[in-house]
Amino acid sequence: MNRQIMQEELIRYITDRIEVNEEELAVILSYFKPLNLKKNEQVLFQGQNSQQTFFVGKGCLRIYFINEDGQESTRYFAFENQFATALVSFITRNTSDELIQAVENTELLYITDQDFHHLLATIPQWEKFYRIYLEKAYVNNTNRLMSFLTLDAAKKYRQLLEENPIIVKRLPNKLVASYLNISQETLSRLKSKI
Repeated sequence: MNRQIMQEELIRYITDRIEVNEEELAVILSYFKPLNLKKNEQVLFQGQNSQQTFFVGKGCLRIYFINEDGQESTRYFAFENQFATALVSFITRNTSDELIQAVENTELLYITDQDFHHLLATIPQWEKFYRIYLEKAYVNNTNRLMSFLTLDAAKKYRQLLEENPIIVKRLPNKLVASYLNISQETLSRLKSKI
């Protein structure tokens, strides 16, 4: 995917959420830089500060944790035309417990936290954009937490198929199981039944 197409997708994403004039849009876009990642390449390691927010043009980013037993738990997948960052670290500017990895060969546009915050200070509508982004992240994270606390494995899998089937269609079982917080064996049984 070429940069111009990616930038057009970013423009559409932004202008679907906020109203900005041509000059403001040009300023916003000037802060986004391209980045290509190979499959399995890490863009954020545990213990680093999350200093970038990513817009996925092509591919998939995974945000995940590693627990004390060494098991990976995936919090979020960002596919085409979605934003992703280790949000707690990005907000607090503390080191991150999360890692970010390209699940596929991935083409991104990214903005640094410094530039992102500069836009917050200089373009009033960017604050609205950020608020919308934070609200969506909060709702997604709360819904995921509720599903972990209230649903069994089969219901979690059915919910995933209804709400986000791209995860099951595009990603290997290991990652899907990590996202659902179930074993690969349980996932295989569920796939054969449902």
